[in-house]
Amino acid sequence: MSASRAIRAAALAAPLLLLAACASATDAGGDASGGGDYVTDGVLTVATGEPAYFPYVIDDDPESGEGFEAAVAYAVAAELGFDADEVVWVRSTFESAIAPGAKDFDVNLQQFTITEDRAESVDFSSPYYATPQAVVTIAGSPAADAASIADLQDVVLGAQVGTTSLSTVESVIAPTQPVQPYTTNDDAVLALQSGQVDAIVVDLPTAFYLSGVQLDDGVLVGQLPADAGISDEWGFVLELDSPLTDEVSAAVDALREDGTLDAIAAEWLGADAGAPVLE
Repeated sequence: MSASRAIRAAALAAPLLLLAACASATDAGGDASGGGDYVTDGVLTVATGEPAYFPYVIDDDPESGEGFEAAVAYAVAAELGFDADEVVWVRSTFESAIAPGAKDFDVNLQQFTITEDRAESVDFSSPYYATPQAVVTIAGSPAADAASIADLQDVVLGAQVGTTSLSTVESVIAPTQPVQPYTTNDDAVLALQSGQVDAIVVDLPTAFYLSGVQLDDGVLVGQLPADAGISDEWGFVLELDSPLTDEVSAAVDALREDGTLDAIAAEWLGADAGAPVLE
């Protein structure tokens, strides 16, 4: 090749080399919202239940950002570098979210308690909330006057299948009659209203809502000891070995340290006054 031809070839190649270098720099050093580790580039895909319940999501509308978990999701998204309009919501069942396999979401939150068994199938972020379990019934039920765990052992209890609530009933209360499992808390509430069970066990914020709003003559019997040996810390669920787990945990940790999580909990969940600890 002549010298003049070589110069022309180099001049033509230079722009292409520059474009390639820019593309590589973008791929390697883009911001969080543009990385390739997300289900869809440029957005954070967040999953929740269908329906999603008060007080975690208001009016089953997570896009509003209203409700404890909706607000937490948007706070974490912002910490990761996403604007509110870059958050996309999808729905999943509780069981499918914690089952092994690929996920169609980046993160999922619907009061998932962090447990060792579940961590074999999915990743968890660091916890964004911790809550005890509580017992709810209705006036006139055999459980309405219970003042201790022993008082609950001979009544018929129900809880949502696959949840810490169900595990807590079995291991902490250890009832003499079989625990009745239900697909959703709504199913458990219907069973309580129809007399199929004497009481149900749910997390404490849900117990306040059920006893004070949803149930006629609802009674919050009390909360179960937080040191009963079952974790009640909630974390975001991610696909097993997700490359996002550390980033999401760092975002949650930052929001805990600066007081944001406490402020969100105070706004949407309130205090736990009026729920005696059952011993």
